[in-house]
Amino acid sequence: MYLSTITISLRPSILDVQGKAVELGIHTLGLNAVSNVRIGKSIHMNVEASTEDEAKRITEEACRKLLANTVMEDFSFTVKKI
Repeated sequence: MYLSTITISLRPSILDVQGKAVELGIHTLGLNAVSNVRIGKSIHMNVEASTEDEAKRITEEACRKLLANTVMEDFSFTVKKI
């Protein structure tokens, strides 16, 4: 069994409205050193596979077909044996 940890974020060319709102909120707290806030998703899932390569293939397929909107979002992941 493998643990896949996936990070999904908006592509840099896409305006992150939620990130901008959070950044403004942080600035109202007086924390003006903070900039370029981007909001994303982190997904952790167990993958039943016989090899790490198979776990990576399954994770990649799940990301491309369901978890990420590949028109607007980028994703990356790590896979480790558990």
